[in-house]
Amino acid sequence: MAIQLAIIMDPIEQVNYKKDSSLAMLWAAAERGWQLHYLTPSDLYLENGQAMGLAHPLKVFKDPDHFYEKGEAVTKVLADFDVILMRKDPPFDNEYIYATYLLENAERQGTLVVNKPQSLRDCNEKVFATEFAELTPEHLISKNSQLLKAFHAKHGDVIFKPLDGMGGSAIFRLKADDPNVSVIIETLTKDGNEQIMAQKYLPEIKDGDKRILVVDGEVMDYCLARLPAKGETRGNLAAGGTGRPQPLSDSDRALAEKIAPELVKRGLIFVGLDVIGNYLTEINVTSPTCIREIDNEYGTDIAGRLMNAIEKRLASR
Repeated sequence: MAIQLAIIMDPIEQVNYKKDSSLAMLWAAAERGWQLHYLTPSDLYLENGQAMGLAHPLKVFKDPDHFYEKGEAVTKVLADFDVILMRKDPPFDNEYIYATYLLENAERQGTLVVNKPQSLRDCNEKVFATEFAELTPEHLISKNSQLLKAFHAKHGDVIFKPLDGMGGSAIFRLKADDPNVSVIIETLTKDGNEQIMAQKYLPEIKDGDKRILVVDGEVMDYCLARLPAKGETRGNLAAGGTGRPQPLSDSDRALAEKIAPELVKRGLIFVGLDVIGNYLTEINVTSPTCIREIDNEYGTDIAGRLMNAIEKRLASR
């Protein structure tokens, strides 16, 4: 019997056909003859203690003008799916947390959820990186303006960013003589009510913010270096950065392999590590991207390797 795969994601009609990693995953599953089902977070609900969903049967195609067909929604018990891919983009807000509760309900009944709902909640993409402090740049997480100002004064050139953003949104570089330190801290912390992260600025960003992908503990051989646009400090593609696929360096691999066992332990099957120079800056667990750029350059099949890992896990149950 074909594996029943459901994907929870943002509206499929809005994805970027040329770059979307979720689409690569769906293609890889379809090539294996798996049955695909599509939901958005608003399709999830709980009824009498049972996690449910309004799931659309889905077909996908490698045609930019016709890359999906979505059937009429059918009421499904989430636990009836063999595997659910949680690919909703941040922000990581209360609605996202509520969705993980429902996914955990299905997980308790035997469904494999990628990534594990508890770990999606536990592993904030900025904070989780600090569990490997020896691999990260000097950093501070605080909502105390005096502590944040002191960190800036100590290092002279720093990055301030919120803990729940993505794609480079609301990231600020503050140099020693920046006159806007106070107002930026007030804005990001919402007048001292929300924690933010401060990191020492890494000049190695000029060579790119490298996205290293890890599939069920296996570090992929190639990464995507995202180079900032002229006048920018952010390499994120969503912020205008340019992607440059490249092989992993020895130091890249050594760093990733130090982290990989902990990812497996936490049920984080598909993860993107962000590395600048030799420093880990973030661990992306919600909806890591960059599959397509790497595959297009090197002929790899990263999504296929993910499906193989999922199939292996399902077979071992």
